[in-house]
Amino acid sequence: MIKRLSLLKAVLACLLFSGPKASGQETFPRNGPYDERTGNYAFINATIATSPSVTISQATLLVENGRIAAVGKNVPVPKNTVVYDLKNKHIYASFIDLFSSYGMPPNRQPERSSGPQLNSSKKGVFGWNQAVHSEERAAALFSPDKEKATEYRNAGFGTVLTHYQDGIVRGTGSLTTLTAEAATLSTLKADASAHFSFSKGSSGQQYPTSVMGAVALLRQTYYDAEWYQNGGSREEQNLSLEAMGRLRKLPAIFEANNKWALLRADKIGDEFGIRYIIKGGGDEYQRILEIKAANVPVIVPLNFPETYDVADPWDAEVITLAEMKHWEMAPGNAAALEKAGVEFAFTANGLKNAGDFLGNIRKAVRYGLSKTRALEALTTTPAKLVGAEKTVGTLATGQIANFLVTSGDIFEDGTELLENWIQGKRYLVASGKPDLAGTYDFSINGQQKGTLAISGTRSKPELKLRLNDTLTVTPRLSAIGDLLTITFQTEKGGGSTRLTGWFEGNRLRGSGELPGGEKVQWAAGKTDTPVSLTEKKDSSGIKPETGAVVYPFVGLGQETLPGAETILFKNATVWTMEADGKLTETDVLVRGGKITQVGKKITAPQGARVIDATGRHLTPGLVDEHSHIALFGVNEGSQSSSAEVRMADALNPEDVNIYRQLAGGVTTSQLLHGSANAIGGQSAVIKLKWGESADKLLLPEARYIKFALGENVKQSNWGEQARVRYPQTRMGVEQVYYDHFIRARAYDQSWKAYNKAGNKKEAPRRDLELEALAEILRGERHITCHSYVQSEINMLMHVADSLKFRINTFTHILEGYKLADKMAERKIGGSAFADWWAYKMEVKEAIPYNAALMAREGITVAINSDDAEMARRLNQEAAKTIAFGGVSEIDALKMVTLNPARLLRLDHRIGSIKVGKDADLVLWTDHPLSIYAQPVYTVIEGCVYFSTEGDLQKQKNISQEKARLIQKSLDAKAAGAATQAPQSVRPRMWHCEDIIGAHVEHHDH
Repeated sequence: MIKRLSLLKAVLACLLFSGPKASGQETFPRNGPYDERTGNYAFINATIATSPSVTISQATLLVENGRIAAVGKNVPVPKNTVVYDLKNKHIYASFIDLFSSYGMPPNRQPERSSGPQLNSSKKGVFGWNQAVHSEERAAALFSPDKEKATEYRNAGFGTVLTHYQDGIVRGTGSLTTLTAEAATLSTLKADASAHFSFSKGSSGQQYPTSVMGAVALLRQTYYDAEWYQNGGSREEQNLSLEAMGRLRKLPAIFEANNKWALLRADKIGDEFGIRYIIKGGGDEYQRILEIKAANVPVIVPLNFPETYDVADPWDAEVITLAEMKHWEMAPGNAAALEKAGVEFAFTANGLKNAGDFLGNIRKAVRYGLSKTRALEALTTTPAKLVGAEKTVGTLATGQIANFLVTSGDIFEDGTELLENWIQGKRYLVASGKPDLAGTYDFSINGQQKGTLAISGTRSKPELKLRLNDTLTVTPRLSAIGDLLTITFQTEKGGGSTRLTGWFEGNRLRGSGELPGGEKVQWAAGKTDTPVSLTEKKDSSGIKPETGAVVYPFVGLGQETLPGAETILFKNATVWTMEADGKLTETDVLVRGGKITQVGKKITAPQGARVIDATGRHLTPGLVDEHSHIALFGVNEGSQSSSAEVRMADALNPEDVNIYRQLAGGVTTSQLLHGSANAIGGQSAVIKLKWGESADKLLLPEARYIKFALGENVKQSNWGEQARVRYPQTRMGVEQVYYDHFIRARAYDQSWKAYNKAGNKKEAPRRDLELEALAEILRGERHITCHSYVQSEINMLMHVADSLKFRINTFTHILEGYKLADKMAERKIGGSAFADWWAYKMEVKEAIPYNAALMAREGITVAINSDDAEMARRLNQEAAKTIAFGGVSEIDALKMVTLNPARLLRLDHRIGSIKVGKDADLVLWTDHPLSIYAQPVYTVIEGCVYFSTEGDLQKQKNISQEKARLIQKSLDAKAAGAATQAPQSVRPRMWHCEDIIGAHVEHHDH
């Protein structure tokens, strides 16, 4: 027993002191004896990947005091060097992870308050918003975490970039190795990077409550930091802005977590001249062209979705086709990035089990990722992105000795990670087992007893012991590190022989005990050298088959986006919305995205698509002046003014309501901010180009902003706890407008004076909120105002008159009939509901004749939806004005075509059928104001984005593709794949008063 304990102590001592600290002698005093060893090692006969593109066989790696002293063939081995013979083994640089919270303290918990927290409660000379932690330093918070370090090492990592993941601005990250030694020894670069996100994290402060607000806060912080650096520090002391100046000098890493957030972050980077390194969501393949065009490095997670358990048909109904397609295609994400030429690195972030990391890398390789690019993404690329390429990432002379020892090609299934050396210190990987394969002469107390054969795999070795050429037994083997325990019985019930020992080179030896209690010494010397034990490899080299990417990446997407066609509509009843009125048996020719000809018997150009429209009606595409579709959020309701936020920052091009409204004939929508504050956000006017990215939906020339009146603005309907934010009365709402526009006027004058002085004086602080309001004063941005009650509408018109700005449109305007003359005098348009009333006290005096009465006063009147479902029948809403008010059918149709186009100042492009205008057209089966009318074709700029036959084909494709994926999921489950239960995912239908927190991540699967 004493000998056995001595053996165990000796082996453990060898493991614990197998390498030195690479940083040399510590500055800290040590409580105990000093054991400073030379730390000189030679690894011979190995296949060494010195870099992703260079591999040397039968090579030597020389390590001295934690750094690489030499690498190559025929490297002389100095005296007093510990030699490791790594024949049949491979060496790679240890991996680097750029997105980690390793060694960071637990996340802060949001402060709890009984009501809205409007101001920061952070102590110190810091900025106004608690979501900005630019002064945070990961190095000041860092404490090595032995348990986490072991997890990372076992996955192949030697270095991580860690930061405290809290807030929109998160301060600096620290580059550290995974030795789990003192922070001063493992830290390679204390301030290695700057970190950002769209999540406000632990901040209990109200602002921001939306993704639009998060973008605005970050943009304003950047502008404030520039102002502070250029002289603002003389006006105020602000440690947050001071720290932002330091962050600008560092590599900037942005946590985005999905493809749309990635593209959103890139736009911020473009605005401020920053090439962000963006942590994506693993769905980049779904918009690969846009991400390639962004030209940003991407940190790619490998948290592939588990197989969906769809054995229950009801569960199969719950899961969306997009989710199932992502399950199938996510492993090919890295290959798609490589093919597109996008620079990327890998991260273990998001994995439930870090042990899955290496397996998922290999899966990515099977799905088409090259081994060279995979190794780059694990080593040289992350090192280069944070300026550490001269320290880690390759096995070049002078680099820190961070490297892996593997049983073979690291990207092949079955290859095992045996050791991870970090700063010249050896760590046996928990999953690594000794390579015992072979045949051995077995002896006890020096006498030959038989032959031991070891086969099977590293994880599950199989032993056969033949004793005295007559008896064959099957011993049990367990291994912990280098320690082995072998147990066997020579006869049933005859007791067990127990042997303990270790593996060194080609020899097993140790001590043990026979069934009768006799202590013995044993040994087993290898007599042959077979191929190393590995798991079964997939050597087929065949890339797994997957379905196609569709645009957008939802069930109703298409593999190719529609292109502009030459189309001739023949013999239609054409509702021109121009002086020509309604034309019968008329042709319309579309070419190059424009209407090029309107008339009879037009000859079809060669190659044109000719559509027989006999008995059908052709109208301009419908225009919805007030919509909230296609957004990730609708309100930044935390302050009385949020003029700085932009709805374009919250666009969701995959919202199924885009397609549904195309099926109802809508081609253009104004996406408005909600009504939670007096001055809301800047609108996004879009064309419903199903499948295109956010930028291609936008009509940037349409510059609008949402104002609001009424109970939503003063938040009287939000409950007692919400009665904190100013204003709390309708009189206060008026004061908000005066205060903000008076400040905006002064702001505008300060910039005019600065520009007039030829930039000789110090620039004013750029204020995004006041800038938007100054645009209104200059007539460059136009107001759409949520309104109900006559008294408040009169109030805002009076404010506008006195401050000399113009109101473009009153939307809702259910009491517009009471003051139509005043609106007409000021040329203010009205965008109304057809027949909404009695849904709250503010609308108790609404009447269905409102639109007709306003129109009779000469007001440009539109009928809007403000509702995703209503917009699918906007033509029917317009028809109600005929029943309620006797409006002519042409004027009624104008209320959803030309009139909203005029209100949006886009009537030079859309709203009527006229030569030279955009070819935004709808071909209806019936009179366009009939409840029986259905669009046959919906065309935008000459591209067919909806057709009845196309929709039938889409529905068929959905059914077939989902059936295929269900069978594939069932096969994967039967083969033992881990599964997850489907969860119901429903699209959000936004309304004016909806609030959602900025901390909520927006995913699109």
